[in-house]
Amino acid sequence: MDEAYLDLEEVELELDEDVLAEIDEKAFADHRDNRDAAVRDLLDEWLKARE
Repeated sequence: MDEAYLDLEEVELELDEDVLAEIDEKAFADHRDNRDAAVRDLLDEWLKARE
């Protein structure tokens, strides 16, 4: 696995409408409308699923 990206400070993602809807649902339900927290939570779930 190429780990050259690990020293990046920013990453840009393009998300489709379904993913954005899932983020908004999680933000509303679990994070008091905090979209950033919802994105971190979903990213954490995705990374753990890859292990």
